[in-house]
This record gives sequence, structure tokens and C-alpha cells, in this order.
Amino acid sequence: MNLEQNKKNAIAFYKTAYEGKPKEAIEKYVGDEYIQHNPDVANGTQGFIDYFNRMQEEYPEKSIAFVRCIAEGDLVSLHTHQTWPENDQYVTIDFFRFDENGKICEHWDAIQQIPEKSANPNTMY
Repeated sequence: MNLEQNKKNAIAFYKTAYEGKPKEAIEKYVGDEYIQHNPDVANGTQGFIDYFNRMQEEYPEKSIAFVRCIAEGDLVSLHTHQTWPENDQYVTIDFFRFDENGKICEHWDAIQQIPEKSANPNTMY
């Protein structure tokens, strides 16, 4: 496994899809199968494409910043800061599993909205 290349590919995959080109992201970075664990997204590549096309249509002004990227074995984790309309902000953690050909084949995520008030002075990222 080429950890540095997998990290670059995970970021490029997510950025490409998030910015409205999910079909291109699938074609470039996904292998023969794509197993999806996010309950809001249908399993497989078409479910991913449909979801990100809908998000681009409904929320074209959303933005994403990649805060951290960690790789180990066949997994890459991305820690992101997303800003949606009306300054609605989220922190996400995504895990991507890569196959033996260096292609993404599985995805998990956890999403948490950034609250207006915090019990501590630290950011969530």
C-alpha cells in the first residue's frame, strides 16, 4: 500500500465529488465495488453519484476544508470542516478503505454539527 498516494487520492476523491463532479470522482478513484455505510446514501457507485449530484443542486455554495488526513494499512481518514448555507457548519470524519489496486472500495463517516456555544474554548478540529 502506498499510504501517501492513498491520502492524496482520498482527498481528491472527496473534493471532486463535493464540488459537484461525483461521476468523475468514481471513475478516477473507485474500484470494482463501493460499499457505503452512511445511512443517507444508497450503496454502490450510483447511490454516491445521485447523493452528491443532489447536494450540488440543492447547496451549490457549500464548502469544505481538509483539516487532517491519516493513513494506516488500507485505510485513510479525513477530518474535514464543512460550511453550508447560512453558515451552518459541520465537522466530519470519513474513513475510506482501499483495495489492492489503490482504489477506494468502502466508506464510513461520522458527522457532527458545530454548536454555537461550547463548554470549552477549543475548536472541534
